[in-house]
Amino acid sequence: MTVKPDWLRVKAPQIERVGNVKDILRDLNLNTVCEEASCPNIGECFNAGTATFLIMGPACTRACPYCDIDFDKTPKELDTTEPLRLAEAVKRLNLNHVVITSVNRDDLSDGGASQFVNCIMQTRKLSPNTTIEVLIPDLCGNWNALESILQAQPEVLNHNTETISRLYRKVRPQGEYERSLELLKKTREISSKTYTKSGIMVGLGETDSEVKQVMKDLREVDCDILTIGQYLQPSQHHLPVKEFVTPTQFQLWAEYGERLGFLQVVSSPLTRSSYHAEEVKKLMQLYPRY
Repeated sequence: MTVKPDWLRVKAPQIERVGNVKDILRDLNLNTVCEEASCPNIGECFNAGTATFLIMGPACTRACPYCDIDFDKTPKELDTTEPLRLAEAVKRLNLNHVVITSVNRDDLSDGGASQFVNCIMQTRKLSPNTTIEVLIPDLCGNWNALESILQAQPEVLNHNTETISRLYRKVRPQGEYERSLELLKKTREISSKTYTKSGIMVGLGETDSEVKQVMKDLREVDCDILTIGQYLQPSQHHLPVKEFVTPTQFQLWAEYGERLGFLQVVSSPLTRSSYHAEEVKKLMQLYPRY
């Protein structure tokens, strides 16, 4: 399946605004998942002056066959200046809400948790009114590392489940479905006020009932927010798209998720885990925990 349907077409970005954001990122030598993972929404988000920062990269210690981020078994040592540069970018872009994510760093004993903590702390210093969302890897099940991130008090902790249980070995061979669910469960136990979030991609061969089962599993660990989006093959070397799911089906999943009790379900072909993430501010007003 190589021909994309009409509903996956995106508007061309306003080059001037995109260029301004890129200039700031280049000036501060920062990476974004928008660029590294070839996100289809890069134009819209950059036009809005937002970005999802990718720390500890750009290379990842895992080689998931769906992901466009480069693989490297021996990535560079952590850059201790990165948290301050990231915080400066948040300030320059005048962000109301920032998403901080990372590559997997299985070479580090804490999976990179300390870098997340430092990024949160530095951002708080320069932009105290900016809400912070961290999109973290599974940390290889190191729950002490998870607790250290939560002690820094990000408003939202996001960890993507990515796919259904049956496809995990194929799609996410170094991950574990149960471990991802456990991470979200532990987050709720450690910090009851933190909003938890997860995301899945579809179009890899899953059935409607399997998608609904993931949604039920996420609600069983009290996940608050869910994103569902269409998988798009980055290159011929990545997993092929099995199906282009219709917007109608995405809407049906959104309605099902609302019935399950998610505080918010963002479900559409172009949805990604940090797409319109700033809307969590509205959620925080409706369901205050801080």
